[in-house]
Amino acid sequence: MKTVLILCTGNSCRSQMGEALVNHDLQGQVRALSAGTRPQPKVADGAIEALKRAGIATDGLIPKDVEAVMDESIDLVVTVCDNAKEACPVFPRPVPKLHMPFHDPHGEPLESFEQVRDEIRKKLIPELRQRFDL
Repeated sequence: MKTVLILCTGNSCRSQMGEALVNHDLQGQVRALSAGTRPQPKVADGAIEALKRAGIATDGLIPKDVEAVMDESIDLVVTVCDNAKEACPVFPRPVPKLHMPFHDPHGEPLESFEQVRDEIRKKLIPELRQRFDL
């Protein structure tokens, strides 16, 4: 099974939604982790609610520092914001990177979180299917 790290700055919204969506839609084929270069104290309420409204489990979603996943066997790093792309650390072994930026809905209505959730699902899931030949 392939492992994908979805990296953001705060690891409180886009990367968390990406992790949950990949683990739901590609269950048994791809394992997603998420982390942040400067993690926030908690996952954004809007992100949790947008996932729940789509029937996606949110158990265990907590912001993590990228250092916490450095020893994982990662097959692909997906940066979902420009700051994370610039601050992406060097991993212990070469890891392919993909930059796929999404709008940051923090401070916006729930509809914005839902739009970002749907955009992540529409773009990231097919990209992973194609990349990993699923």
